[in-house]
Amino acid sequence: MMSGLVIVLLLCAGSGLWRLGHASTTADRLAGIQMLASASIAVLIVLAHWSKIDAWRDVALILAILAAVITVALVRLLRRPVHQEQNNV
Repeated sequence: MMSGLVIVLLLCAGSGLWRLGHASTTADRLAGIQMLASASIAVLIVLAHWSKIDAWRDVALILAILAAVITVALVRLLRRPVHQEQNNV
């Protein structure tokens, strides 16, 4: 059971890395970062359950909060209008 879960999590992390490496747009890179963060959070939660150390859950929670903040910040950055310089020639 655990080995199947680990394989699925590794596939998710690998697909996130692949998406980061082959992304053509910033939105695709953002999706890759989110996939990688989600897989990392899941790995930390499984590690906390397996090792019976609650600190890993705290680390997973902090990573989840950071991933959400990074996503919001990047979306706000992308939604800003681009100021075009006017050439007064």
